[in-house]
Amino acid sequence: MWQLIGIELNKVFLRRRSYIGFLALFMLVTILQVAMYVEGQTFINLMIQNLKNTFVLEGNLLNGYFVSFLLMNSLWVLLPFLVTFVAGDSIAGEAHAGTLRLLLTRPVSRTQVIIAKFTTSLLYTLLLVIFLMLISLGISTLIFGTGDLVVYSKTLNIFPERVVLPRFFMAFGYAFLGMAVVTSLAFMLSTMTNNAIGPIIGTMALVIGFTIITNLRLVAFETLRKFLFTTYIGSWTLFFDYEPDWSQIRFSILVCLVHILVFFGAGLFVFKRKDILT
Repeated sequence: MWQLIGIELNKVFLRRRSYIGFLALFMLVTILQVAMYVEGQTFINLMIQNLKNTFVLEGNLLNGYFVSFLLMNSLWVLLPFLVTFVAGDSIAGEAHAGTLRLLLTRPVSRTQVIIAKFTTSLLYTLLLVIFLMLISLGISTLIFGTGDLVVYSKTLNIFPERVVLPRFFMAFGYAFLGMAVVTSLAFMLSTMTNNAIGPIIGTMALVIGFTIITNLRLVAFETLRKFLFTTYIGSWTLFFDYEPDWSQIRFSILVCLVHILVFFGAGLFVFKRKDILT
C-alpha cells in the first residue's frame, strides 16, 4: 500500500498543473501582504475607531496574526477550487489517458488502488493547507511581527498574544478537514467520468451552488442548510470566537467526517464497478 501511495505521489508532483495551487496561493498572499504593508494601518484604524473613545489600545495591532486572519478570510473562497485539480484528475485523468486500464492489470485490487489515490489526494490537500499556513502565518509574522489579535467574528474580539497561536493551529487543522470534504467530493465525481474537466467543474459548481444556499438565510432553505457540507467547512472561524462553542465545533467536525466517508464510499462503490474495457 505504501508503495502504491509513493507511486501516486510521484505521479502528482510530476504534473506541472499540480503546482498551480501553490503558485496561486503564493502570488495572492504576496499581493495581499504588500497591500497590508502599505495600507494596513488605515484599515485597522477603521476597525477600532469606535473603541478609541472608550479604551486605550497599545501595542502592535497590525501584526502577522492580524494579517494571517485576513488572508484566511480572503482566500477561503479560492482554496476549495485549488484542491480539486488533483482529486478531480485522480481517476478520470488516468481513464482519459488510457493508463487506468494498464494500472488495474497489476496484482493489486481496485480497493487498494482507490485507497492509494484517495490518500494521495488528501496528502496534496494537506500540503496545500500547510503551505498556506507557512506563507500566511509564518511570513506575515516575520514581516509584521507579533502582538495581540484584533478580529471581528460576530463581535469585535481582542485576544492576548499568548493564546493566539494555538487558535491558529486549530483553525488550520480544521481548514484541512473542511478542504478534505471538497477533495472527497471531487474524488467521488472523478470515479464517475473519463474526463478530468468534468469532476473539477462539477465540484466547483456544487460548492458555489451550495455556498449560495448556505449564505442565503431564507426560511425555505433552513432545513436544507443543515445537510449541506458548505455550512460546516468554514467553521474554522469558530476558533476565533472569544468563547468557542466547542459543542458546535465537535458537531461540525463530525459532519465533515461523515461527508468524507460518504463521498469516499460512493466513489469506491462506483470504481469497483467501473468499466475500463470500453
